[in-house]
Amino acid sequence: MLLQAARWLPERRIVGVTDSSFAAIDLLNGVRRRICMISRLRLDARLFDPPPHRRRGTMGRRRVIGERQPTLAKRLDSRKTRWRRYRVTGWYGRSERQVEIVSDTAVWHHPGHLVPIRYVLVRDVAGELKPQAFLCTDLNADPLDILRWFVRRWSLEVTFAEVRRHLGVETQRQWSDPVIARTTPALLGLFSLITLWAHELYGTRPPMPRSASWYRKSLLTFGDALAMVRRELWRAPHLRKSSQLEDVDNLSQAVFNSLINVVCYAA
Repeated sequence: MLLQAARWLPERRIVGVTDSSFAAIDLLNGVRRRICMISRLRLDARLFDPPPHRRRGTMGRRRVIGERQPTLAKRLDSRKTRWRRYRVTGWYGRSERQVEIVSDTAVWHHPGHLVPIRYVLVRDVAGELKPQAFLCTDLNADPLDILRWFVRRWSLEVTFAEVRRHLGVETQRQWSDPVIARTTPALLGLFSLITLWAHELYGTRPPMPRSASWYRKSLLTFGDALAMVRRELWRAPHLRKSSQLEDVDNLSQAVFNSLINVVCYAA
């Protein structure tokens, strides 16, 4: 799938940001010439220098790796490690976070398998988060860019969580694979439509996000956006009355709006 995306978009630079399950040497080797891959890296990964240049007249098999480098766990504990401090914006829902980074190139080697990478070792200045390591198959990539690209995964993870919670993705009651293959893209498209419509409504009359006494929030969530769209649809003139229920006319506008505000979150 990754290579197919590269074939469809030959003029674009594609960056694949993945979790640790994609940190497989054979996979990285298979796509790194077409796609810049970024993933997590174990702190105990076997990292080596590139093989030295072969001297003329040398006998035997050519070396595939050079001297072994210290593990990232040892670099983390070493006082000789030279850290560089950065301020990263948009850190997992926060405005910014100060981190310290050390980065270099290496050959990630497992017996019979190897791939050249750039590693990025990150630790939190505030000490709230555990140190983490990332890899990138583009050896010339900027370490700060690698970290920023990986942080962008958060918006994708939230999207999948929201469409599952509010729109029913992965909870369809069909047994046929073709039906699921049709409904899932439709629900993901509905997520985009709701987001765009809510954005337009937010520009005309910004609502207050719904919150509870034990949880305060200053920004809208997708649940608030979905409620905005529902409220807009249900307030339309052709949906506000029913020819068979005359008692609706007896409701005051305030009561009617209160009912809509309650139901649009519970629907």
